[in-house]
Amino acid sequence: MRSAPLLEVNGLKKYFPLRKGVLGKAAGWVYAVDDISFSLDRGKTLGLVGESGCGKSTTGRSVLRLIEPDAGEILFEGREVLKMGQDELRPLRKDMQLVFQDPFASLNPRLSIGEIIAEGLIVHGVSNKTEREDLIEWVLSRVGIRPELKSRFPHEFSGGQRQRVGIARSLVLQPKLIVADEPVSALDVSIQAQVMNLLVEIQEEFGLSYIVIAHDLAVVEYLSDHVAIMYLGKIVEYASDRDIYTSPLHPYTQSLLGSIPFHPEREKTKKAPLQGEVPSPIAPPPGCHFHTRCPRRMEACDQLRPEFLEVSPGHRVACHLYPPAHRKA
Repeated sequence: MRSAPLLEVNGLKKYFPLRKGVLGKAAGWVYAVDDISFSLDRGKTLGLVGESGCGKSTTGRSVLRLIEPDAGEILFEGREVLKMGQDELRPLRKDMQLVFQDPFASLNPRLSIGEIIAEGLIVHGVSNKTEREDLIEWVLSRVGIRPELKSRFPHEFSGGQRQRVGIARSLVLQPKLIVADEPVSALDVSIQAQVMNLLVEIQEEFGLSYIVIAHDLAVVEYLSDHVAIMYLGKIVEYASDRDIYTSPLHPYTQSLLGSIPFHPEREKTKKAPLQGEVPSPIAPPPGCHFHTRCPRRMEACDQLRPEFLEVSPGHRVACHLYPPAHRKA
């Protein structure tokens, strides 16, 4: 019998107002996250993939309530996160941590790395200094930084080392979920491999669950168990990593995979490359949001929004190429 997911997200929405005039009235809305749903099992990784501006980072921050969603349901271990007050939310934050994209900007340059890591421990009630020091030294050692360097400042480390400090800051609280927002995009290629291997190692050791936000499909392929492809605030395809990379269904997914050098899907999509720019999230196209760029566009795509339905076990897609009559009941 399958256990309950660690995280369930249902109908999540986040719209940002465009304010104009002296009174700052909303003159329009940016549809950053527009009614998406997914789940994440314990010890597993979900990759959120898409072009810049598709809403993947907003999704991750909304799950952690660093950004307040406008609608939807977020269940963490069966508890409704959006209904929690600040007193209830504070202890939950220990279990839900974030690794930032920029390993330099996310670290306070005025604090040593030991002080940076200690902040979370102090907030969450580890008042004993000796206990804090022991935890700091343990976590630094675990991410591959010598504990005796804890008194040094962020500028004294390389980009890869700073990202390890960011991972240590999240790991020291022994969370259950880590949202990693483009965790290796700012690093050199050789350092990227080291950080990805570290993420895999600590996941296996501590049973962590990850949401990995990335635009690099090669990174997501290495880290993820399931993948959600986002386009203009919506999830257009969701499946296991194997199905996404070997049997992509949505034309957008196929085009993304076709952009990876030496990937088998590249050969399939050479005749129909992805063209054009992503439409504005302020005024997304009617019907299927992708129809303005889709090489397989049909008449129905212009006006009818495709349903996000299951085509095969565990594989969902929102595309008129797969009408409900041909999908799994």
